[in-house]
Amino acid sequence: MRDYKLVVLGAGGVGKSCLTVQFVQGVYLDTYDPTIEDSYRKTMEIDNKVFDLEILDTAGVAQFTAMRELYIKSGMGFLLVYSVTDRQSLEELIELREQVLRIKDSTRVPMVLVGNKADLQDERVISVEEGIEMSSNWGKVPFYETSALLRSNVDEVFVDAVRQIIRNEIEAQNSSTAALGHMSRKNTGLGAASANAADPSAAQDTPKKQVTLNRPATAKQAPGKPSTKRKTKKTKTSCVIL
Repeated sequence: MRDYKLVVLGAGGVGKSCLTVQFVQGVYLDTYDPTIEDSYRKTMEIDNKVFDLEILDTAGVAQFTAMRELYIKSGMGFLLVYSVTDRQSLEELIELREQVLRIKDSTRVPMVLVGNKADLQDERVISVEEGIEMSSNWGKVPFYETSALLRSNVDEVFVDAVRQIIRNEIEAQNSSTAALGHMSRKNTGLGAASANAADPSAAQDTPKKQVTLNRPATAKQAPGKPSTKRKTKKTKTSCVIL
């Protein structure tokens, strides 16, 4: 069973605790109690695998920014939450996202953009289209509108964050395997070259061949003429073909 740590970030009063408690306990909190830090655990099955999730519900006030950095360092996936009834809460997420990317030193951090309180249609000041636009500006980060009260898309945002973590781990593992395979092939080639250099007999010279050339015999004397043939001594000439 894998352990994953998720961090819920956002301005104060956007419903981070309501989302988290609804996901973990199936209960809606109808009173607002400012959070400093709450940690929850939940074991659940995702894509036929069981995961133990630790969910950190963080403070939304500026006084706890130092603590927030510690949460980001230890977190593996992040839910960035704003309220559709509070425009400033969406604007604050821009800086929060930059802080996450800077601390994690990566542009591929598992992250979900969450527009909460979607049930408060009469109080809405941020449209769905604005949430989609923010998602596109962030490189098509997954975007959901949720309602902790109605339990709408609550499970989905946490599950999406976990799946992103899984994908990142698989990609990292595949990259590592490919790199090891490349190094192995490279080392094998170097080993063969070294073996040839260490064994000079592997590259022997071509054996020398000796060829004997016979000179042609002297032409026969024509009939009726005295013989003027001198005795010649046949010689053999040897040459070496390299």
